Amino acid sequence: MTPDLHHKVTVQHLKRSAYLYIRQSTLRQVTNNTESTRRQYDLRRRAVALGWGEEQIVVIDSDQGQSGSSADRIGFQKLVSEVGMGHAGMVMGLEVSRLARNCTDWHRLLEICALSDTLILDEDGLYNPSNFNDRLLLGLKGTMSEAELHMLRSRLHGGLINKAKRGELRIPLPIGFIYDPKFQVVLDPDSQVQGAIRALFTTFRRVGSAIGTVKSFRKEKILFPHRVAVRTPRSINPIAWKDLEISAILRILKNPRYAGVYCYGRIRRYKNSDGREISQKRSPEDWHAWIPDAHAGYISQQEYEENRRRLAENARAAGLDHRSPPREGPALLQGIVLCAKCGRRMRVRYHSRVNRQLVPSYFCPRKVESTCQAIHGRPLDQAIGELLVELMTPMTLEVSLSVQQELEKRAEQAEQLRRKQVDRARYEMDLARQRFLQVDPNNRLVAATLEVEWNEKLKLLAVAEQEFERWCVEGLKSLDAEKKLKILSLVSDFSRLWNDPDTAARERKRMVRLLIEDVTLHRKGQEVTVRIRFKAGATRTLILKIPPSAAQIYRTDSRIIQQIDRLLDHHSEREIAQRFNDKGLISSRGRSYTASHIIALRGTYKLKSRFHRLRDRGYLRAKEVASKLGIPRKVIYLWRRQGLLQTHYYGDRLYLYEDPTVGTNATPEEVRDRLQAASTKRPRQSNRNEVQYEA
Repeated sequence: MTPDLHHKVTVQHLKRSAYLYIRQSTLRQVTNNTESTRRQYDLRRRAVALGWGEEQIVVIDSDQGQSGSSADRIGFQKLVSEVGMGHAGMVMGLEVSRLARNCTDWHRLLEICALSDTLILDEDGLYNPSNFNDRLLLGLKGTMSEAELHMLRSRLHGGLINKAKRGELRIPLPIGFIYDPKFQVVLDPDSQVQGAIRALFTTFRRVGSAIGTVKSFRKEKILFPHRVAVRTPRSINPIAWKDLEISAILRILKNPRYAGVYCYGRIRRYKNSDGREISQKRSPEDWHAWIPDAHAGYISQQEYEENRRRLAENARAAGLDHRSPPREGPALLQGIVLCAKCGRRMRVRYHSRVNRQLVPSYFCPRKVESTCQAIHGRPLDQAIGELLVELMTPMTLEVSLSVQQELEKRAEQAEQLRRKQVDRARYEMDLARQRFLQVDPNNRLVAATLEVEWNEKLKLLAVAEQEFERWCVEGLKSLDAEKKLKILSLVSDFSRLWNDPDTAARERKRMVRLLIEDVTLHRKGQEVTVRIRFKAGATRTLILKIPPSAAQIYRTDSRIIQQIDRLLDHHSEREIAQRFNDKGLISSRGRSYTASHIIALRGTYKLKSRFHRLRDRGYLRAKEVASKLGIPRKVIYLWRRQGLLQTHYYGDRLYLYEDPTVGTNATPEEVRDRLQAASTKRPRQSNRNEVQYEA
């Protein structure tokens, strides 16, 4: 040991512990590179030679198998905390890279060591971070360690990318592909796997949506292969057959390997501030490798691009190019209507009528003070349907034949997949039977287990055969001669089929999308200009009249309103309704008039009520008459029943009174006395069961 090293070690350092930090980057290095581990543990001898005792040396080796650039090293955090609390007199590491591979952790450790007067020892020497020269040297070593890690990663990453650009980098393959003995990508030789994947693309091409494909597979009870998430040889069967999931079909439709394209670099991975790995998808132009026709595929590259475009149209996110797949609603043009004013794709809103039918309307979702335009959907859908019937009449023969061929092709494909499921179940049953027959009969434990496995396979085979037989019966029934005749009848019966209420709305929408690219609407006043763009590029323009609204249809005749206004001068609402009914008049909705109906019309057209008309003439309430004459209100009711006061009826048992003091020269007291005298001369009427109303 050189004298210079002993000169840096003081009594204060020796009173504290010496911490030995041991780390290797991967578990493979820990297992195979044992000599490096032994060299790190040998640093304890250096600490003993400098004056520390064996009991003062603390070994921290809990970070074995972790990279020096990771931020979640428990052992390193413990080391930093011990140094910060002043418990460490010296920190030992074989190299600077063992302690940290990034400058942030390394310089933080140097600063804490300088504040707590802690020494640092590596294979080259002993350093005091509080000394400027030593700290400068340690800083350079930390920077070189981080740069070394960066260069190693750059070289490895550059080699991977260079190999991927040639298409020679072996990467995990999606379901349906395997590597042959020459490490070439080929289709999975399992015909059931190939059939299931081809059926997926065929169904998506027909249905047009991922969720529709999943529903079709589950309706037909067709299983789909999935990779088992374990690394096992192919002979142990790493493929599991389960129901098709929406996540699986999206991965397949978005993966260009199924179009025979070799690609690399679709996902960018990085770590955030918490140390967690984040995966982010790159755009295709940022991929590292794109090699078309690199191997056999299930679809063409053109079909792959078409599938991606259709998935983008089906996306639920709002946008200018939002085009949803055909759904269950009755709106015929759902998803293909454009606004001529702003260019956005118009949406559908449904209204429920009295007969519980859904009536569509198309509206523009632009966020302005008011809606850009909204158009009633029923006459528009009817006009489009009539146009398609007119155009499709010469083409129905070809359509009927293609429909028949499509149904037969789908039935044949489903039969092949189901037959392969039965064959696989039979193979697994035979394999279980062979295992049971080959076992030693004296080994009862193994024999019992294999017998149970054989019985389970027999049950699965029986279920698969029953499902196949049941489907065969239903499949033949669905394509019998009667159904084929119905398909051929489309030649002369397309109009009836289109207007048949049993035809699903989704099927009508699919027919429309086969012929029409989009429909642009422009409303101007009471007319709508409809520009139809067909798939082949042809266009057609229609001009439709806007149907009257419900308010316009059920508007009450102005002559009825005038009569109500005139009759309210002398009659109540109940009396007016009775007069209209006696004359045989009916409302705009074809019903008899009622008092509530007259009141509603009066409020709608802002007519003055009979009560206010009488008040304008100077008629008084009962409490006003009683206050003017200085008598109780019940006396006013009595005099009304006796006919001593002039009243005017304006509602259900509601009256207004003429002022008894008007037209006389007498004072209110004289009028009261005169009415009281007249009331005593008349017999009192029983009012025990009469309810009085405030007027």
